Amino acid sequence: MNSKEFGLGEGPMVKGNGYKPPNLHRWGPGVRDVYALHYIVSGRGYLKTGQTVHPVETGESFMIFPQTEVYYYPDPQDPWAYCWIEFSGAEALRLLAMIHISPDQPVVTAAPQDFRAMFDQVKGYQQEPYARERSDAALHLLLSYYMEYYPSEQASLKKDYVGSAKAYIESNYWKSSLSVLDVVEYVSIERSYLFRLFKKETGTSISGYLTTVRIRRASELLAESRLSVKSLSYSVGYHDPLYFSKIFKKVTSYTPSQYRKVYREGTLILPPADGGGGSG
Repeated sequence: MNSKEFGLGEGPMVKGNGYKPPNLHRWGPGVRDVYALHYIVSGRGYLKTGQTVHPVETGESFMIFPQTEVYYYPDPQDPWAYCWIEFSGAEALRLLAMIHISPDQPVVTAAPQDFRAMFDQVKGYQQEPYARERSDAALHLLLSYYMEYYPSEQASLKKDYVGSAKAYIESNYWKSSLSVLDVVEYVSIERSYLFRLFKKETGTSISGYLTTVRIRRASELLAESRLSVKSLSYSVGYHDPLYFSKIFKKVTSYTPSQYRKVYREGTLILPPADGGGGSG
């Protein structure tokens, strides 16, 4: 699937929503130009796509895909009640790629929780921008649960442990209390295994990478701001300015004051960073 194929543009995701009480309502055969996610609140029904008829019952969901001919109808003995949401936009493609649902497999089994309340939070097209954002956010939240309970092969690929560790460090380097153990606990794998993976992929240790991130940010602040060395050291996770200056010189060969001076003079020459020391 691609956005050009289905004519999906940018803009608000949610196009419409509603609830059908138990009745004999049926639709099709026909096609839609939007995605339409249906959640069965009670009863049973059937979705026909191509030559395949998919039974659908309480707690299950089915998706109508753009430009895919469908016909759906209730079980006459136990007619369904369902809620539905119509949505489109390029963002829909990214979200649905993470869910194991497709034109060939448009039905998913009942989830461990009732989705009715979350469907009710999603509203049809809203006039006010803030209302549209809230409705789109509610749809994002709902689809995140479908991603959790029905992950696609893409979403189920082996977790990028090193990438997660690096992202965690880059978001938390400013905390003086940040430790290697914090990173290991965040990634949630065995410590020595993460160390081996990290070293293999980055060529440095976790603590070395943390130091590199801190010194890189310190270099940026020295170049871009007038912060004192004390304020700057706090900003990158060092509460001892003297220790910070020592580490900074070890990595860059300059003291912080020297670095700022030669940077502004345009004579700065840096040796290759080696990760800044530290093991772990």
